[in-house]
Amino acid sequence: MNRRRFIQNAALTAAAITVPTSRSATASLADQSSASGDPGWWMIEPIRWLQTNLRETDAALNPRQFIDDVEKFNANVLMMSAGGITALYPSKVQYEYVSPYLPKGQDTFSDVLSEAHARKIRVVSRWDFSKARKDVYDAHPEWFFKMADGQPAIYNGLYQACINGGWYRQKTVEILTEALDRYDVDGCFFNFFGNPAADYSERPLGLCHCDNCERLYRERFHREVPQVPGADYHAFLADAGVSMSITIRTLLKSKRPRAALVGTAPEIGDIAYGEANTAVRRPLPLWPYTASDNSNQWRNSYPDKGVVCQGMSFIDFPWRFATVPQPEVRTRIWQNVANGGAAAFNLHGTIAEQQDRMAIDAAIPAYGWLKDHQEYFVGQRSEARVFLLAPRGGGVGFPIAQDSYRGLFRLLTEQHIPFAAVENLNWIGKRDADLVIAPGPAPKPLEAFLQGGGRLIIASSAAPEFEVAQAVKLWKDPDGAYFRIRDKGMFPSLRQTDVVFMRGDYLQVKAEGGSPLTFIPPSMYGPPEFVHVDWKDTSDPGLVMKSIGQGKVAWLPWDVGGNYYRQSSEAHSRLLSDLIDTMLPDGRQLKSNAHPLVEITFMRQKDRHLMQFINLSGHSDTAYFNPVRMTNIEISVKGNFHSARAVRSGQSITVANNNGYAQFTLPVLEEYELVDLR
Repeated sequence: MNRRRFIQNAALTAAAITVPTSRSATASLADQSSASGDPGWWMIEPIRWLQTNLRETDAALNPRQFIDDVEKFNANVLMMSAGGITALYPSKVQYEYVSPYLPKGQDTFSDVLSEAHARKIRVVSRWDFSKARKDVYDAHPEWFFKMADGQPAIYNGLYQACINGGWYRQKTVEILTEALDRYDVDGCFFNFFGNPAADYSERPLGLCHCDNCERLYRERFHREVPQVPGADYHAFLADAGVSMSITIRTLLKSKRPRAALVGTAPEIGDIAYGEANTAVRRPLPLWPYTASDNSNQWRNSYPDKGVVCQGMSFIDFPWRFATVPQPEVRTRIWQNVANGGAAAFNLHGTIAEQQDRMAIDAAIPAYGWLKDHQEYFVGQRSEARVFLLAPRGGGVGFPIAQDSYRGLFRLLTEQHIPFAAVENLNWIGKRDADLVIAPGPAPKPLEAFLQGGGRLIIASSAAPEFEVAQAVKLWKDPDGAYFRIRDKGMFPSLRQTDVVFMRGDYLQVKAEGGSPLTFIPPSMYGPPEFVHVDWKDTSDPGLVMKSIGQGKVAWLPWDVGGNYYRQSSEAHSRLLSDLIDTMLPDGRQLKSNAHPLVEITFMRQKDRHLMQFINLSGHSDTAYFNPVRMTNIEISVKGNFHSARAVRSGQSITVANNNGYAQFTLPVLEEYELVDLR
């Protein structure tokens, strides 16, 4: 978000609900549960995924026409609504609500499944057990979410279920058993899985205080469910999601062993799944790397899973038939595939009924090109040798502030440094890394990585979990602080700059020897006559360099990543760029004169390497426009390559090899290009 094997019959009949009591047990059982033999279709086939969130009224759709439209979309995987809140098939399970629009004698889901399979289109069934109708609540109120005031959480007449209640733990298994016995689906996806913090209208729900949650929490932590979630509650809820995920997985694999599990706890599923989306109330600035961010993290954190990051076609929940700009639609598709994920697109309702076709008209040609060149879009693995630790998400990841992470993500992208974003340390001992960057407290296992010769940059006022320097004082957001650059040799790009500013917290530490960067405490900044007349330099380090074992760590005890994300200071960019060059023992993996808004990924696919270019020059604030055409992009990449071909433009490119680098020039970049290197 325990790992014993859950027995299906027990899940169907259990009167009491149990959840794991430790995260270590949870991790162990997740590893066992997600282990499998041969790779599933989601690992060995190119995927062009289309999600259609169908409504109750769509139960009356024409299956053949519907699949005609899916086929014309160039999709080869359809995720289609099946049941949960509303069934699009004639269920006989008590409380499973069948759409009143389902024509008599028709099984819409079955007919669509048959049509799709006849055309070699896989079907992933979409389920939503997060809510049920009033008759279910009236019969079993104990199955449902109870807010702190004792009231149920109701949204448009539907009652929010609790992950620890019988609707999930018993009826879900019963409903799925019926469906899996009937339908040979290629996968099952679960929407809104678990207990949400808010409803679709962003109304906070608080924590669930149902009898099951109260009892289970009390048994585990010996106190009542709190009013505000803390680490214990997050672990409690995550473990509940894991245990329910294992119950579903056990059932699914017993009925349909070749089907993919999607949308449950990330440790348990077969496909790491999420969205690249917008929301009108989301704080600005808009994050233009959402699809790359998600696909990069998941591909590198869970290399044994498929990756699907849905490109949401609509602006926000209240406006599901108003689309985002066409260049944004295409950018998300290119970012997904450039980072080793599936092409993925979402729409609401049927394709034929879209009220604004602009998003569809952008996606279809992109999917068509991917279909024509599908041999490139399966089995890609990142060749990046710089690793960026990523923040918590879905109960995993590190305790890193989003701004801190995004600032370093953006900087590495702008500097054209291939990097792998990771939510775990499972890569240690399995993949080589030239450099690891931690935009938050560095976890203890990285000490062994350093001892073995690793390189680490820490950019955080939170002390690492191993000794680097002794903490003296935490300066809480000093107003008007700077750092003085003492070593211009280490920071050659800042020869004309003597100080850089800092916002946020600074952890004053003791360090041996002098520091190349030293702290300048706040001084007067107004009125103009008084500006910094009381300026006082110190020897307190803004950068600690230290050898640990055979490795080396550079600790910036302040949030340079968050500063760069918010202010985009050129001084911060140059400081980090120079520090990265200092810490890379054998130089950068890739060098380029490409514009900073050209995103470059470097992947391996069996016996060839793929370099992919995404032109983001059309992004401006909250807008997306067609990008500016670019020419003569020079590339030097470590390795010995002899041929290159720009697949999109169809051009062969001359490659030269010098001093361990292969060099070539990409003649032109429109929106996206794929270079096949051999």
